[in-house]
Amino acid sequence: MKLIKYLFICSLITVLAVSCEKGLDPIIPVSPKPDVSGPTLVIEYPVEGKTIRSPEEVATITIKLVATDDIELKSVNLQMDGTEIVSYTSFKDYRRAFIEFDYNNMTDGDHTLTVTAIDLTDKSITQTVNFRKITAPVYVPLDGEVLYFPFEGDYIDLISGNAATPVGTPGFAAGKLYDAYAGAADAYLTYPSAGIIGDNLSAAFWYKINAIPDRAGIFMISPPTTIVLQDRTKGLRFAREADGTKQKFWFNIGNGTVDSWFVPPSFDVIDDWIFIAFTVSESHVTIYINGEISVEGDYEGPINWNDCSSISLMSGAPNVIYWDHLSDLSLIDELHIFTRVISAAEVQSLYAIK
Repeated sequence: MKLIKYLFICSLITVLAVSCEKGLDPIIPVSPKPDVSGPTLVIEYPVEGKTIRSPEEVATITIKLVATDDIELKSVNLQMDGTEIVSYTSFKDYRRAFIEFDYNNMTDGDHTLTVTAIDLTDKSITQTVNFRKITAPVYVPLDGEVLYFPFEGDYIDLISGNAATPVGTPGFAAGKLYDAYAGAADAYLTYPSAGIIGDNLSAAFWYKINAIPDRAGIFMISPPTTIVLQDRTKGLRFAREADGTKQKFWFNIGNGTVDSWFVPPSFDVIDDWIFIAFTVSESHVTIYINGEISVEGDYEGPINWNDCSSISLMSGAPNVIYWDHLSDLSLIDELHIFTRVISAAEVQSLYAIK
């Protein structure tokens, strides 16, 4: 009996061993693929034209990039203004490197980041990013200020930290102060109006006109409309258009039943910055040009904000599309929005910061 049990156990072990061996995939040598392509490189931060604001004169920034290769990366080298700051020669994933490097000697001024990735066959790619660093204190909002866009290479509101959403491909150009938003065809910004709209509203900004096209939307908080349905009884609209050889601004506001118009005098187009501000109370509108009152008057208020869910900057789209006041190719800079009526003295003070 013991002999039978012994033979059974031995047979079972043999069967299991054979079964396990058959269940394993055999190891088959595979020849490495030829290295056909060179590396690819994406620099995620900083981006081209970025202005980095920091309260510290010498700041730390985190450089972020992704380098890839079809076979294997050999090295990734980072230089700041022509001087090597770090070089990587080993990677967790030898085909794809996610790199975040804290550079702690970021001084004020213009800088160039250069990144070079090399693969095992010495094929390489080099990319550069030009950016600027400035010392700027943490922004402290003015009384009643709820939104401030400096447009320093991005669309971030420095009060909330949230960014406006770009539509199309707007860009940046030399601004009144550092960088400015630069309009492009079929491009504009949108931002939620919640927490901004109310019975009282003010906005102030620098504006450099490009009179082509001859009309455009600049600042709109308006309900959804179409070419057929033109609802100006709610919200507000600020735009420009040709007046013969001149240009004119117009401001339109609705109280839920009727709309009211305020049109400053027409002006000659000049290649220079102008400062625009407007204030809206429950019954009065004032528009300032370069610190002075250009037009003002009463309206039957207060303003009606039904269906006005977003702000549209530098275009009438997507709502005010019926008179072709679409994308503005002009520049806008230093946009401040308040939930109160700012005074003439405060307008003058903002204008004086040139």
